[in-house]
Amino acid sequence: MADTILEIRHLSKSFGSHEVLRDIDFTVQEGDVTAIIGASGSGKSTLLRCVNLLETPTSGEILFHGRDVTGRGVNAPEYRSHVGMVFQSFNLFNNKTVLENCMVGQIKVLKRSKAEAKETALRYLQQVGMAPYINAKPRQISGGQKQRVAIARALAMGPEVLLFDEPTSALDPEMVGEVLSVMRDLAAQGMTMLVVTHEMAFARDVSTQVVYMSEGVICEQGSPAAVLGDPQKQETRDFLARFRSN
Repeated sequence: MADTILEIRHLSKSFGSHEVLRDIDFTVQEGDVTAIIGASGSGKSTLLRCVNLLETPTSGEILFHGRDVTGRGVNAPEYRSHVGMVFQSFNLFNNKTVLENCMVGQIKVLKRSKAEAKETALRYLQQVGMAPYINAKPRQISGGQKQRVAIARALAMGPEVLLFDEPTSALDPEMVGEVLSVMRDLAAQGMTMLVVTHEMAFARDVSTQVVYMSEGVICEQGSPAAVLGDPQKQETRDFLARFRSN
């Protein structure tokens, strides 16, 4: 049986009096690809930011291999090296080359030598098809290429889990496919992933579990066949109907 990597228990998050997440519960096993879907404003990105400790949960627990990482004394940068994140807006350093972007975290957080960091960065840039661009600055490459660099940068840290926050939503339509292709390959290699996405075909074909969120709560969760193919709640059916009509 696969190991449980992450357990989200009774997670809630408020900003002032505004409750963004309420009593969120789900489990991530090794090798799972969890697609998190829902309308804008349903709390999906906030959930990922809590899992990555970019936001501090108001209550509840996030267990990483059974240890609650929301407590005091947790080394957040070290934890993030195990639970990496790929952002909607790439978050690359504009003054650094593609190669340097993929080395800096390894050197600063993992304390790798420059030689080891470079070797690791090159390996993952090759994997995502960006090896020819190692000396380019972010402004010199396309959005799809930037996102592939961001994925390589996250992979270079050796994470057990990768979080993707709408990784294709800032891309032109013709670039979406190249990023989803990289993500499909990662899934096929067994990478554990949580993916906030509007790409329903990806959720249907690649994910092992789908979590549908609305207004800060999980409305429905289960296999892609169950949630996308035979949703039990009217709210889920209404949400999915928007994609079928396109």
